[in-house]
Amino acid sequence: MANRKKKQGTTNQVVARSRRLTFLAFSIPGIFLYSMFFIYPVLMGIYYSLTDWNGISRNVNFIGLANYVKIFTKSPRFRNAITFNLRYTVMYVALILVLGIFLALILNHKVKGITFFRAAFFLPAVLCGVTVGLIYGQIFYRVVPTVGKALGIEALSTNILGSKQLAIYGILFVSVWQGLAMPTVLFLAGLQTIPTDLYESAMIDGANSWQRFKFITMPFLIPVITVVLILSVKGGLGIFDLIVALTDGGPARTTESVSYLVYADAFKNNKFSFAIAESVVVGMILALISVVQIIFQNKKKVNR
Repeated sequence: MANRKKKQGTTNQVVARSRRLTFLAFSIPGIFLYSMFFIYPVLMGIYYSLTDWNGISRNVNFIGLANYVKIFTKSPRFRNAITFNLRYTVMYVALILVLGIFLALILNHKVKGITFFRAAFFLPAVLCGVTVGLIYGQIFYRVVPTVGKALGIEALSTNILGSKQLAIYGILFVSVWQGLAMPTVLFLAGLQTIPTDLYESAMIDGANSWQRFKFITMPFLIPVITVVLILSVKGGLGIFDLIVALTDGGPARTTESVSYLVYADAFKNNKFSFAIAESVVVGMILALISVVQIIFQNKKKVNR
């Protein structure tokens, strides 16, 4: 009996060891690819941000934190880009959340032809951002001024992309038009998971539409709202293609985002090391935002 137990224990150890080796064998390719295409480029980027490399020359001189000091003390363009990104992201996230929930509530009704409208509404999400930007660039240049003059609206009588005050709203409109489809689908999926019995019970108890939305719909949508919030913040802070297609950072650099500024410094001004330093700073800001969001979510889970 003792020999049988000992033999069984040895067999279990062999099986466990075989599983660990199998897990390691399957993990090694993933770890290698992750290290090769993510960790190594990040480390090299941090190294080059401490140099004066212009992206072409073979001579690379180590200059320490000079690029970072320049970013915070001698780079008003970077501060303007950060300000633009923050303004744009706040407006973008607010519009995506409000309009996404509103449209999802409309599309959740069972009416004739709703499947067609759902499919048509999702169409902008599959279009290329540059293509959308070029099309809307022509609309803002040719169509909107004509309509504005016909209606007597002075603000729309000229190309709004050429205005320092209105250009950001033109980009925001196009971005929301294209980026609203996916959040709406997510909200729609969340609405369809809510049991209808809850609404029926609330109606019997005399709850009005706002009370049903506040106490039934919103609590069930909180996980979806969290996902949409993360995606929207990422999209707002990483806006690039629409800016290139619509304004190219103008007028007078008022629509330069951080992503566009990094691109311009690297590929137009040949300041690769400085552009990499800007990318590192932006990465640190995004990491800080992520940490704050994780802490907030953890506290929320504890309260539950």
